This record gives sequence, C-alpha cells and structure tokens, in this order.
Amino acid sequence: MKIQQGFTLIELIVVIVILGILAATALPKFMGIQSGARISTLQGARGAVASAMNIAYATQTSQGIASNVGITLDGISIAMLNGYPSASTAGAASNIYAAAGLSADYSSVAGTNQVTIQVVNAPTPASCSFVYSAATATLPARVAASVTSGC
Repeated sequence: MKIQQGFTLIELIVVIVILGILAATALPKFMGIQSGARISTLQGARGAVASAMNIAYATQTSQGIASNVGITLDGISIAMLNGYPSASTAGAASNIYAAAGLSADYSSVAGTNQVTIQVVNAPTPASCSFVYSAATATLPARVAASVTSGC
C-alpha cells in the first residue's frame, strides 16, 4: 500500500485562491481602520491645542499679566501674543505646539501668524492636519474645524 505524502498541486492552488480572496476582502477594511485612527489622533491633538489655548489665556488673565508677556505652563515657557499662545517660536519661548504637549506623532509647520499641525505617519501629512491661528489685535486665537477626511 502506497502512503500519500504532501499535497497535490490542485489542493495548493485552492488554498492560495482562498487566502487571496480573504486578503482582498480584509485589506480595504484594514485601510479604513487606519484612516479612522489617524483622524481620531488628529482630533485628539486638536482638542489638546484648543485646551492649551484656553488654559494659557485663563492663566494670563487670572494673573493680570499683560497680553504679550509670556507665561509658564507645566515648566514650559510659552510665548504669548494678544493674550493667547503664539503660532511661531519667539526666542527661547515655545508656541502652542509645546503648550499642548504634542508628541513626536505630530509635526508643525509654521506660517504667517499660524501653525499647521500634521500627523507624521499619514500618507499625505499635509492633508491630515489642522491649523491654529494666533490671536490678532481684533480676533482671538482659533483652531480650525474638525478634520473628517484626508488621513
């Protein structure tokens, strides 16, 4: 009596086809989960920036400090502009990025009186971002609307 060893070519092909079908259905769902996770991460950063902006404003106001004088939050010196954290680095003081305590998962790109916060590992970081605009003489600081796509 002859004992069969191994698999036939047809059996191997069937298994490979089944694995291919499973991978083709699971991959789009996995990609959707990653995008959702990046959006949630960015929303968390947006909330941290908004909170830091309001805490810095409240700290400066409650201590009676002039609107363009820097403050210290959690041991970090924050440059202030018109009562709110600045968008760009001013000397040794930090901006809203440092005030919010954002990690290395984010990067910041300074612009004119604003800073863009991006998720570093996004496929296109520039489209997975939000903008913090520093206060002006007539407008308070603002954080751009929520991000729901582009990550």
